[in-house]
Amino acid sequence: MNINFSFKLIPGQGKLFCQFSLFKMYRAVSSAPVDVLWQKLIDLADVSWHPLFSQTNAPLGLIAKPGLIYKVVTRLVPIPIRIFVEKVRPKKSLSFRIIAIPGIEQRINYQVESTLCGTYISYSITLKGWLSPLLWWLIKPYSARVASELASAAERS
Repeated sequence: MNINFSFKLIPGQGKLFCQFSLFKMYRAVSSAPVDVLWQKLIDLADVSWHPLFSQTNAPLGLIAKPGLIYKVVTRLVPIPIRIFVEKVRPKKSLSFRIIAIPGIEQRINYQVESTLCGTYISYSITLKGWLSPLLWWLIKPYSARVASELASAAERS
């Protein structure tokens, strides 16, 4: 995990801001083909495999497209949060930005790569803002399981 910690002084105002940045990447291998894994990943209505999300307001069959905003409810607190789909590179990568509360910015990136050993899934999370240490403390156990849960779900399909 990479952790950056910095202070910023706003000129003329005499205010000091503390800024955190956290980055962590997880990786898993699956025997499922890239097509099956990708389909599981871009189906926004099905979050049954995700250890942190319990439900979504996305209609059945809706797939991830850049610019799309939808809501998910977490397993931690039953409050919907908005998710913005940033980038989609078909069968390669998918990037989200979570818009939850002021004081924190969360970005999630999935990458899928086919090799001779199987299909690799990389899940990276970046947290920025002064509340990021608190949020990281809450979601760390769930984030560690995302890539492996996705691989398992794709293998079961």
